[in-house]
Amino acid sequence: MGSKSNAGAASVGVCYGTSGDNLPPASAAVGMLRENGFTVVRLYWPDGEALAALGGSGIKVVVGAPNEVLTTLASGAPAAAAWVRDNIQAHPTVAFRYVVVGNEVPVGQTQFLVPAMENVHAALAAAGLGHVKVTTAISQGTIAVHLPPSAGEFTEEARSFMGYVVSFLARTRAPLLANLYPYFVYTLGLGHLGMDFALFTAPETVVQDGEYGYQNLFDATVDALYAAVGKLGVAGGDRVRVVVSETGWPTAGGAAASVENARTYNQNLVTHVWKGTPRRPRRVEAYVFAMFNEDQKEAGVEQNWGLFYPNMERVYPITFGA
Repeated sequence: MGSKSNAGAASVGVCYGTSGDNLPPASAAVGMLRENGFTVVRLYWPDGEALAALGGSGIKVVVGAPNEVLTTLASGAPAAAAWVRDNIQAHPTVAFRYVVVGNEVPVGQTQFLVPAMENVHAALAAAGLGHVKVTTAISQGTIAVHLPPSAGEFTEEARSFMGYVVSFLARTRAPLLANLYPYFVYTLGLGHLGMDFALFTAPETVVQDGEYGYQNLFDATVDALYAAVGKLGVAGGDRVRVVVSETGWPTAGGAAASVENARTYNQNLVTHVWKGTPRRPRRVEAYVFAMFNEDQKEAGVEQNWGLFYPNMERVYPITFGA
């Protein structure tokens, strides 16, 4: 299996995207996941080759039902049952953790989101797979206010559908997935708070929010989302856990993007998630974006989030266990 780069399991998961024409075969990528101690991986779509390689590996899988199938899944129970049969039941040795219905769903499609989630949830239950939670992944852009975290609230656009989403998640005891990037919050508006606040390297509290002190932007962003969920006033909404389904830092292609900053952010993330946030001091489930640099993404920072190059070499040294 190759030598492990750390003694135990990784404290974070990783997002395995495939928007590249030079990536290693899925079997090799799954071997890399095992060698580096990853126990959970996020796939953006039910990639048959990747799922075949993950079968029997013991690695838990978060799999996407992508935006392009939303309208189909929302159309009725038969369509959702067919999707579950072809993409989940067809891989009985894969340890599925969540089905993520839609990723950063554009506003014109949000009316299909909860109906699709309801149908997939029912189809999984009917297939004897009710332990696989159904959720969706929202973007950083749904949060209108980040600081102070207690002022966190959704945009008006997001409020039009997030109440229904949170109500579904509370009822089914599923988490809310969110793609949260302190990199973008820092480069697009909060740079005055300092790079160390974004990279987990601030020596003391930077933002005091009532009784809570914030030393890093990651905690502030997660807690701002908790505050935004709370303001929806959904029954049971306070029990919905936030999972950070994407976070990371680019190594090139934009402001503050460098190998050193990416290494600092991701290494500190790995050791920090165990502590939780000031408002929720329990481990944060988080997924580093991304496994590989992907050359078919938009030019610039989008191509430079990888922990590994397509030739399977590390972009920088990092230990994934806390």
